[in-house]
Amino acid sequence: MKNVIVISAHPDDETLGVGGTMLKHIANGDKVYWLIITNVFEEQGFTKERVESRQEEIRKVERMFGITKTFMLNYPTMTLSSSSVIKMVPQISKVFMEVKPEIIYSLNRSDAHSDHRVIFDATIACTKSFRYPFIKQILMYECISETEFAPALHEKAFIPNYYVDITDYLDKKLEIMKVFESEIAPAPFPRSLENIRALAHFRGASAGVHYAEAFQLLKFIDK
Repeated sequence: MKNVIVISAHPDDETLGVGGTMLKHIANGDKVYWLIITNVFEEQGFTKERVESRQEEIRKVERMFGITKTFMLNYPTMTLSSSSVIKMVPQISKVFMEVKPEIIYSLNRSDAHSDHRVIFDATIACTKSFRYPFIKQILMYECISETEFAPALHEKAFIPNYYVDITDYLDKKLEIMKVFESEIAPAPFPRSLENIRALAHFRGASAGVHYAEAFQLLKFIDK
């Protein structure tokens, strides 16, 4: 049994990028934890109904996956900057020390959304082996509508080198994604069910399976 943690800037990131892999981990008996960094608030202009519905979405998705525990840092969405990292690092560190994850699924370092990039910087600061000896794997995941819209520069490229066969879990992943009703729309919108399936099909073709999720492996410690 492994302890696994998936880090989301916003609820739906995890389902888009790691949903099938999360379901596979849980089916294999691993404990999967979910760390959500941001939330929505009325003070930002969101309606009370939207704030409440977002919390219900989180609870429903948590149940559908079978998450062991969800952590929420409650930063206002779309407000993160480099100055947020100073406060965020000890908060993420505290979660890691409680969970003691062997595997970390992190947001991609160069996604178009600035929240994703800030959270990656804070996350990676909490992965030094001499402070977190339980960490054995660190992987970045792609988030459709964010990863592919990053600037097409060599130093910002998402380079998949680790694939997980999610053929048996894709339909459940899509079912969970439907919970985030406000985040999906018909194709050609990137976060359409059609395009989520298409990306899984494309990644599967690279790995010799029907459907896969792709990751960029940053560290693997074999001990």
